Parts: sequence; structure tokens; C-alpha cells
Amino acid sequence: MPGLGKYIYCIIESNNERNFGPIGIGGRGDNVTTVGYRDLSAVVSNTIMEKYVIGRENMMAHERVIEEVMKEYTVLPVRFCTIATSAEELRNLLRRRYPEFKKSLRSMDGKVELGLKARWRDESEVIREVTEENAEVREEGSRLAKAPGDDPGARDEKVELGKKVKALLEEKRKEVAEKILMKLRKAAVDILANQLTTDDMVLNAAFLVDRFHEREFDSLVGDLEDDIGERVALSYVGPAPPFNFVNISVEWTQEAG
Repeated sequence: MPGLGKYIYCIIESNNERNFGPIGIGGRGDNVTTVGYRDLSAVVSNTIMEKYVIGRENMMAHERVIEEVMKEYTVLPVRFCTIATSAEELRNLLRRRYPEFKKSLRSMDGKVELGLKARWRDESEVIREVTEENAEVREEGSRLAKAPGDDPGARDEKVELGKKVKALLEEKRKEVAEKILMKLRKAAVDILANQLTTDDMVLNAAFLVDRFHEREFDSLVGDLEDDIGERVALSYVGPAPPFNFVNISVEWTQEAG
């Protein structure tokens, strides 16, 4: 049987002992509490000393605790499935990395993360548009449409034409993505463009926004809806903890001793 450890969710600036309730990861009803060093605390719950599967249920449990703590504190999220063997090991971590954590907390104070995903509403229509806008591709497409189906040369040309159309579509995607970013950049402290996860995705970005500018950011997203909403579907989420801008990693072998 694995022993018990302390599962870490985030770091906060507080020297008060807190109990956030029985919302710990693992479904055992473990209380989420704090372990402190000076004016810093790690938000933790008791857990078994074994790895958690990276799945939807566990990830949501991890994030749900951080979101609960964020209602009262500025948070520094800690990487999923970071477990200390004891409260003493945790205090040692806070002591060793105290200046780093204090600096990050100052940097994140009063800020939230907002997420925006943009997708083509009808990618085939965008392909038609970029093809029509490019005379060379348009004429080549018309010519190849009339070529015999068993013409090997035409088949090769169609492959090359497909690559050209794909490149034009990518240019259009970048153009629209940059337009979105230019619009929202004025209300954001920082921006992180994440990997596109589907072929029809135009943008997948996280924005670090000062709470004082959150309403302004909302308004700018609304302006984008009015401007490009017929062509691009926007999915807007937040506010959330700054998962994309802070993700504390701990190497216990380096922290011990």
C-alpha cells in the first residue's frame, strides 16, 4: 500500500491556516488546507503517494480546487500531480524558492486568464474565397477541372494545386488571427498562442488580463463578434487561474536536503 503524501494545487500569499473544504483530488473527500512558511502557503490535500492518471476527471478536480482558492487569493498554479512526502518537505520548498514565488505572486496579483478560440464557421466557403481571389489558382483550377480523369500529369498538377490552396488558406488564417490579436492586445498584459487542435481552428490563445481591464476585454470580444462573427465562430472562456502563464514544476531531488 502506498503511503500518504501532500498533493499540491497552488501557492498563495498567506500566513493564515485555511480549510477550503472536502474537495481534494481522488474522490476521498480530503480537506484542502494550507501548509505555510512565513507569508507563503501551499494549498494541499492528503493523498496517496502514487501518480494520478492524466484524464478529464482528475484534471478537473485539480483545476476546480485552484479556481476555488482564486476566489480569495492570487494563485500560482502548480503542475498536475505534484506530491510532497510531508509538510516539512513542503515548507522546505517554500523556503528554498521563497524569492521566486514572491516575485511571481507580485507579477500575477490582480490578474486573470481569459481564453479565446476562433474557428471558421464554413471552411469550404473560405477555401472558395481564397481560390477566387487568386487569379493564377482560379485559372489553374478551371483548366484542371476539364482535364481527363486518367491523365497522370493532371493528377500531379492537382496535387500541387491543392498545396497552393492550402498555403492560401494558411495565409488567410494568419491574417484573421493577427486581426483578433491586434484588437485584444490593447487590453492584455500578456498573450500566449497555443497549438491549434483542429483543421478549422483559426486561433487558440490565452490572455493575461488585469481585473480592472476585464470589462474592456469583454467589450473588445463583443466588437470582434460584430466584425467577423459571420465568418468566424468565437469561443470565449474565463476568468480562470493563470494556468498558461504560471505552471510551477518541482524536482524534489533538488529541493531536499
